[in-house]
Amino acid sequence: MDKNLILKIFEGFSIQRWNDLIRPFDLVEMDKAGEKMVIAYMIGKYEEKKGNKINWKWLAYASLFDLLKKIALCDIKAPVQQILKREFSKEYMKLNEWVLNQYRQLISDDKLFSAFTIYIGQKAGSFALPHDLKTSLRVYNAAHKYSTMRELEMLSVVNEKERLSKIEKELKADLQPYLDLEGLQKLMTRQKEFDFLLKIEQLRFQTRWNQTPRVPATSVLGHCFFVAIMTLLLGRETNPDMCEKRVVNNYFSALFHDLPESVTRDIISPVKQATDALPNIVKKIEDEIVNKELVPLMDKSYVDEVIYFTSDEFADRVKTKDGKIQKVSWDELNNQYNKDEFYPVDGRLVRIADHLSALMEADISIKHGITSNHLQGGKDGMLSLYKENESISGINVNKLFHELVN
Repeated sequence: MDKNLILKIFEGFSIQRWNDLIRPFDLVEMDKAGEKMVIAYMIGKYEEKKGNKINWKWLAYASLFDLLKKIALCDIKAPVQQILKREFSKEYMKLNEWVLNQYRQLISDDKLFSAFTIYIGQKAGSFALPHDLKTSLRVYNAAHKYSTMRELEMLSVVNEKERLSKIEKELKADLQPYLDLEGLQKLMTRQKEFDFLLKIEQLRFQTRWNQTPRVPATSVLGHCFFVAIMTLLLGRETNPDMCEKRVVNNYFSALFHDLPESVTRDIISPVKQATDALPNIVKKIEDEIVNKELVPLMDKSYVDEVIYFTSDEFADRVKTKDGKIQKVSWDELNNQYNKDEFYPVDGRLVRIADHLSALMEADISIKHGITSNHLQGGKDGMLSLYKENESISGINVNKLFHELVN
């Protein structure tokens, strides 16, 4: 994967949101994207329960493409873009072409760039959206609008009503067409799904590497979304023939991989490794707390899946026909279990993306001139973690990591 594309995606941690209002905490684009996809997952599961088809793979890629567009256009506020689209369609088309041109040299994967182009065209209205994607798009749009509403609600605590009333009115109008979606109804009427979202939102307030100054500061939720995107892109390179369920499981396993931290908080790696037995003990405690505090807030339609995603998150695994979870090798994933029916997950790939994120978080801060023993030690640890010429999940991780920081 192109180093410059990874660096460009990482810029999502530096894009500040609502920076013309009083903000009680940092609101950044990567966090918003992460929360949006958690909400899309919850709403989508309710639609599936009603028998509606959701294209989860399309949703995963939509989250990537919208982030890329947001990074390119971060200086143009959303209302301005909407006016451009509505009243100056030719200029809006040119703007979209300009966005695509920003990434042409960064995305060497022609199929990915083609999908990006089609997505941008569909959102602009120049390409027709296939009928079978309409429910998925509605779920995605509802999640986008509601995640924005949640930010506004959090901002309302410290901003005068006069500052927010016009925005709130417009957002409520934007949400109106999606109120038939049961999952959105449950969130807006603050049922247990809302309580589950509140727990996940705590990951926005938890700063990674909280023992050291760092630029940009990243939250646990933003980190999870970045890991999901890296897992999606790395997976394309290691095995472009992954079955659809495997791609989707990898993405959402990465998105939810730090879910237990919403109730346990982030325990930094050196502390976890303080004794040989401690990592397993911490994991056991996390699983117990998740079962006690989070599981009762989840709908039955997705609780088993989320537990599958988070219980042994860094193991390559499948579900056998009798429903049991079985650890497998990467070769077995590719040759024997690369079928939707086995519910495959590349847990080790998620772990590589997790480590890649940690490396980027340390290295970029150091390059900004904000450094510490913690950051330098973390960077050195990531660079020495994988052996030279060792291939894991089809990736020479040592080579990839060293290329990233040089």
